[in-house]
Amino acid sequence: MNEILFASHILIIVLFLLIALRLGKNYLLALVALLAILANLFVIKQIDLFTKVVTSTDAYIVGAVLGQNLLQEYFGKKTSLKAIKITFFSMIFFLIMAKVHLLYIPSIFDNTQTSFQNILTNSPRIIISSITVFFIASRFDVIFFGFLKKIFKDKHLVFRMTLSSILTQLLDTILFTYLALFGQAKSILDIILFSFIIKSLVIFIAAPFMKFSKTFFKKINYE
Repeated sequence: MNEILFASHILIIVLFLLIALRLGKNYLLALVALLAILANLFVIKQIDLFTKVVTSTDAYIVGAVLGQNLLQEYFGKKTSLKAIKITFFSMIFFLIMAKVHLLYIPSIFDNTQTSFQNILTNSPRIIISSITVFFIASRFDVIFFGFLKKIFKDKHLVFRMTLSSILTQLLDTILFTYLALFGQAKSILDIILFSFIIKSLVIFIAAPFMKFSKTFFKKINYE
């Protein structure tokens, strides 16, 4: 059941990426930032997927990378770098507001404080690792996708997005696992391997639909 839901989850994110592209640059910028925030918000929920215990946030992470690639493909490198800055700022703002929200003393009638604490309380190490790795991996993706765009002369979009996303997620997975979990998890290599396999699966499901992006894209002035 989770496998079917996971595939549907990916397709919904892809659909909204294409709709955002159709609506314009600012919509896609906002969606990329939102996907990154959702990845941090939902990361603590664990699910069973292909007999392994994983988080359900890989779809959001890959969606953010694909959205960033769409921005670079259709609006240029500067816009993609702008997306990183906006997302970085939004993530920090969300994390600060989450901590502020938890500081409020709940009413005696409130029954949500424990739930908010469970959802919004992450260790400083995980938070710092998440933000740091996001920035590094996103910068790498912009540079490498730009390199592929130049090499292939704007052709083979699906291949370029797939290759760039896979290498970006490999870097993301290795860095985050070591920074956030080294010394705490029993087998770092097992975590890296299966997490990367899941992310690669997401990419292979989502990336082929990017060929429809040219159909959704309207070349008008979005300024």
